[in-house]
Amino acid sequence: MKRIGIDVGGTNTDAILVEGDALLAAVKSPTTDDVTGGVAASLARLLAEAGPRAGGIDAVMIGTTHFTNAVVQRRDLVRIAALRISLPAGASLPPTVDWPDDLRAAVDPMTIMVAGGHEYDGRPIAPLDEAAVRAAAARVRDAGIGAVGVTAAFSPLTAEAETRAAEILAELCPGVSITLSHELGRIGLLERENVTLMNAALSALGVRTVAAFEAALAASGIRAPVYLTQNDGTVMRAAMAARHPVFGFASGPTNSMRGAAILTGMADGMVVDVGGTTADIGSLVNGFPREANGVVQVGGVRTLFRMPDLLSLALGGGTVVDPATGAVGPRSVGHRLTRDAMVFGGGTLTLTDVAVAAGLVDLGDRGRVARLDPALVTAVLGRVRTMLEEGVDRMKVSADDVRLVAVGGGAFLVPDRIAGVGEVVRVPHAGVANAVGAAAAQVSGEVDQVFADRTRERAIEEALALATGRAVAAGADPATVTTVEVEDLPLAYLPGDALRVRARVVGAIAAAA
Repeated sequence: MKRIGIDVGGTNTDAILVEGDALLAAVKSPTTDDVTGGVAASLARLLAEAGPRAGGIDAVMIGTTHFTNAVVQRRDLVRIAALRISLPAGASLPPTVDWPDDLRAAVDPMTIMVAGGHEYDGRPIAPLDEAAVRAAAARVRDAGIGAVGVTAAFSPLTAEAETRAAEILAELCPGVSITLSHELGRIGLLERENVTLMNAALSALGVRTVAAFEAALAASGIRAPVYLTQNDGTVMRAAMAARHPVFGFASGPTNSMRGAAILTGMADGMVVDVGGTTADIGSLVNGFPREANGVVQVGGVRTLFRMPDLLSLALGGGTVVDPATGAVGPRSVGHRLTRDAMVFGGGTLTLTDVAVAAGLVDLGDRGRVARLDPALVTAVLGRVRTMLEEGVDRMKVSADDVRLVAVGGGAFLVPDRIAGVGEVVRVPHAGVANAVGAAAAQVSGEVDQVFADRTRERAIEEALALATGRAVAAGADPATVTTVEVEDLPLAYLPGDALRVRARVVGAIAAAA
């Protein structure tokens, strides 16, 4: 299968063409302010470099930071309505109660709470108040709100209340974008609701972004199906990505970690992805990023859904260095590196300039940094080493030395010797590891549900069947689906030998997709 992998980072947009395990072509282009312009430029360069080998492309995989940046920068968000189904329980903390004030103002939420939802074991808290839902739908319609997030108590276990509310909303508010929490998050009402409302606020941007990507591909003459990469290192069809943009929040560093696993053949170890703006440190488990088991904050908001366990440092090729004090970051010139950095004729001292002065990399005009004080260069590189050592130590799960794979366009900043690291692994094509991870991504399916009145073996079997069904619906070939992880937890305080099962599977993209 011939694929194109694209990763849109804060500084560069990387694109590669692969056929099977062979990398046919790879390019880097500066990321543009509108993001899609950089994609179009990278595609044009990639196709030109590949020449006749660019024919017969089967799929295009894209990873983007567009949605994360929108939340962090409080831009391109639409007004939302938050419909919570949980009364008489769950009324003390209203939706968005823990959001930063500026983000709440950006989405200006209409908050509505109605009776309904379920207990942990599936028993109803109260019947769904359909009259209240209809009244809520009328308020949404009259206010001209185009996006609604629906959250019901324990809906990942029993989704019927959210599903029925969505039917009523669709009937009375034709064209409204509806996000249902059970499709996104796990058990934990506030965190799952937060993800749901952020997804609703991004709904219009998701549609526009996917449409722009598809238009860029069409303009390049590519007719292959488009997939977007997800937080867990897998992909989803473009149509699904447009509806669930939050699944791509951490796709950039996740792509790099998957790419590191593929380029090295390592199933377990640590990875540092050094880009133009940040250095992301994480661990590989069975070839995939280790998932965060706890709360992860996105744009100052608590979330609890599929996210990699990552530590992001303000450390990259574009990170600004104070020439007077040698202080490193946290500001970065980002995609303006080739304009603002000293070696490219700019007036801002960056870590790339320091690395060029130290002879770590050959970029731009080295003569422009020839007069940098050697003591300053040594001190700055020492600070970089300390930041990486502390970051690796925070992400390790044992005191043993680990293997650390250095990838990303700024991997030259990673020293060969780091405390707590037995070996720093460097591989060919490390600069485009993120695009490699995108191109090689598989399709996943996940389930997190409570089963009762059945044996443990039967519960796990049903969970795997549900996860497989979701993977196939997302575009996986059923014949290639394999199990990544299964966790089961007996719930002794519930009747019927209740068992909570979490299962995740992955499979190759179906050829006919």
